[in-house]
Amino acid sequence: MIKLFPIIFVILWSSAFITTKPIVDNSDPFSALAFRFILVFFGFFLFSLIKNYKIIVKKKFILESIFSGVLFHGVYLGGVFFSISKGLPTGIAALIVTLNPILTNALAGPLLNEKITLKQWIGVILGFIGAFFVLGFDIGSKLPTIGIYAVFISLLAVTSGTLWQKKLSHNMSLPVSNMYQALGGFIFHLLAVLFFIEPYINFSLTFIVAMSHQILLVSFGAFTILMYLIKHNSASKTVSLFYLIPATSAFIAWIFLKEMLTTIDIIGFIIASTGVFLATREKK
Repeated sequence: MIKLFPIIFVILWSSAFITTKPIVDNSDPFSALAFRFILVFFGFFLFSLIKNYKIIVKKKFILESIFSGVLFHGVYLGGVFFSISKGLPTGIAALIVTLNPILTNALAGPLLNEKITLKQWIGVILGFIGAFFVLGFDIGSKLPTIGIYAVFISLLAVTSGTLWQKKLSHNMSLPVSNMYQALGGFIFHLLAVLFFIEPYINFSLTFIVAMSHQILLVSFGAFTILMYLIKHNSASKTVSLFYLIPATSAFIAWIFLKEMLTTIDIIGFIIASTGVFLATREKK
C-alpha cells in the first residue's frame, strides 16, 4: 500500500484544484478555509485521542507545526483559493504552484545540503520558460493580474513549507503534527476573515460535497501522505511528484469544468513539466 502513496497523492492533490472552483463560487476563500481547517483540526484531535497519541508536547514542537500549517494551509491554500475566486483557471493555478519542485531544488542545496546538478539548473530554466508560455501576454487581459500575484505567493509558501517541514525535528506523531498544522491554517484564515473581508458561505449541496472532498480526501488523505513522504524521503525526491500534477489537474478540469487550453498553453505545460522532471530527477 505504501508503494501506492505517490500515485494516490498525485490524484488526490490534483483533484483539490477542481473542487476549489465550486467552493469559491459559494463562499469567500478565507471563510471556506477557516471552516475547513477547524473541522480538520477536530478530526485529527479526536483521532489522536482515540489512538492515545501524545497531544501535549513541548511548546517548541507545537509552534513549529503551527507555523508549518500557516505556510501550507494558510498562505499556500489561501493564495490558490483567492486566485481561482478571481477567475484564474484551475489548470494554470496548478501549473504555477507546482513549480514548487524547481524552487525547492534550487534552495535545497544551501539550506539542506542537497547537491544541485547542472541538469537540475537547466530544469529550473525550462520550468519558468514553460510558465511564461502559459501566462504569455494574457495577464491583465484574459488572466487576472491579482490572481497571478496570489498564486505566485502560494508558490513561495508551499516551497518554504516543504523545506521547513524537512528541517523539523519530527518529535510528534503524524496525526498530532497534522492537528497543530490545521490549527495554524485555521488561525491564519480566521484573522483574514476578522480583519480583511466580510465572511460569506452558502451551504448549498455543491459547497457541502466539494468541501467534504477537500476535508476527507485532501486534508486527511493527500496532505497526510505528503507529510509522510517528506519525512521519509529527501525534499527533492518528494516534490518530484508535483511535476505530474499540472497535467493531471488540467485533464480533470477539462472533464469536469470544461476548461480549455490553447496550443500555446499545452506547449507551455510540456516545457514546464519537462523542466520540473529534469530539476527533480535523481542521479542513478
